[in-house]
Amino acid sequence: MKTKVQCFFKRAEALVALLILGVYQTMAQSAAGIDQATAEVSSYVDPISNLIIAIGAVVGLIGGVRVYIKWQSGDQDTQKAIMGWFGACLFLILVGVVIKAFFV
Repeated sequence: MKTKVQCFFKRAEALVALLILGVYQTMAQSAAGIDQATAEVSSYVDPISNLIIAIGAVVGLIGGVRVYIKWQSGDQDTQKAIMGWFGACLFLILVGVVIKAFFV
């Protein structure tokens, strides 16, 4: 019984030592990897922010048509629909602009 416990602790010590060495090697990377990652993330910022702005435009058009249909049908809830539509468009457009400002 005692040998099994000793064997378990030896394996656990070896595992902890490998884990510590692995973390040490990971943390000891040069700045070249970080610079490469930064450049790669920065290359994705413009297309993603343009995509978000385009989605905002499509949502804005669809929401505008929905508000127009509600208004023409005489629905009493038109003002609520206008505020929701305007808020959604504003949010999507601002997200695209904030992403560009945050990563550039």
